Amino acid sequence: MITAIVMIKADVDRIPEVAEEIAEVEGVSEVYSVTGDVDLIALVRVRRHDELAEVIPGRVNKIPGVRSSDTHIAFNAYSQHDLEAAFSLGI
Repeated sequence: MITAIVMIKADVDRIPEVAEEIAEVEGVSEVYSVTGDVDLIALVRVRRHDELAEVIPGRVNKIPGVRSSDTHIAFNAYSQHDLEAAFSLGI
């Protein structure tokens, strides 16, 4: 599974609608409204790299109200949940 973290700048007056539309895109697992330099962060999870092109520039960036995006590809996932599960199995 390939995970991409997509930082999205959106029209301020349409952030909730843009977020809901992005969340409906196949391949988008989560969308968060955030503070800072961007308005939304979307997590995209796909099986193949070429699917990223279909999801991000092909669908997400074409949603009305999306001004720009910056995509980061995850190499490894680290979470407290994963660590706790590993230790409970005796690893």
